Amino acid sequence: MPLVRIDIRKHPDPTHINKLGQVVYACLKQAINVPDHDNFQVLTEHADDRLVNDRQYLSIERTDRQVFIQITISEGRTLEQKKLLFQLIAEGLHKEVGVRREDVFINLVEVKKENWSFGNGVAQYTL
Repeated sequence: MPLVRIDIRKHPDPTHINKLGQVVYACLKQAINVPDHDNFQVLTEHADDRLVNDRQYLSIERTDRQVFIQITISEGRTLEQKKLLFQLIAEGLHKEVGVRREDVFINLVEVKKENWSFGNGVAQYTL
């Protein structure tokens, strides 16, 4: 049920953004029990002047390789699950893809289950 959006500046390795998506999906499965085959992602690379980040907000030293991740999920996860998810993503991206933990920006958006349609114009979670 998550919809993941990952935005980065254009990377020289064309497989880089796909690797980011794979790590995020694995972390979603581990932290909040997302099932197999529930993987929907929008992966976008931008020109350098199309992503803006404050290099020192909240005293976190960021670089121009910041990874913006927005995850829309159904509401109902605990604070502990959300914290675990954030930690696993930052650690996973660092270990698996070499992204600095400081450069991992995550925004979690929770919605009611009635706000999803996975195809055919049907609100599957209301059936």
